[in-house]
Amino acid sequence: MNLEKVVFGFFVVLAATLNFGFFLGDIDNPALHNPYELFAAVVVNLIATVLKFGDRTQIGAVHLATSLVADLQLIGAALVFGYAEYVSTAGMNPSWTASVVSLSGGALLANIVSIVLLVVETVSFHRG
Repeated sequence: MNLEKVVFGFFVVLAATLNFGFFLGDIDNPALHNPYELFAAVVVNLIATVLKFGDRTQIGAVHLATSLVADLQLIGAALVFGYAEYVSTAGMNPSWTASVVSLSGGALLANIVSIVLLVVETVSFHRG
C-alpha cells in the first residue's frame, strides 16, 4: 500500500464530503449552512491542491485543474460570506446565502470530477 496515495485519496474525498455537507440544505436558509464547515472545506481543498502539484501525468494535470476550480469557487464563497456577514448592512439574508451555496455547488461539481478521476486512475492502474 502506498501511503502517499492513501493521503492523497483521503484529502480528495474529505474535500468533497466537507463541501457536500456545507452545500446540503435549502439554498436560501443561512441556518442550514455552517460557516465553519465552509472554512474547513476551503482549507482541505487547499491542502488537496498542494498534494496534486507533484504529479506530472495528464490525469494529474486534470486533477490539479479541478482542484484549482474548487479552490476558486470556495474562496469566492468565503469572500461573499464574509462580505455579507461583516460588511453588508443586510447581513446573511436568503439572497446572500443562495450566492454562497451556489458557489459551493460549483466547487462540489469540481470535487466530484476529481473523485471520478481518482477512481478511474485507480481502476486503470490495477489493470496494467
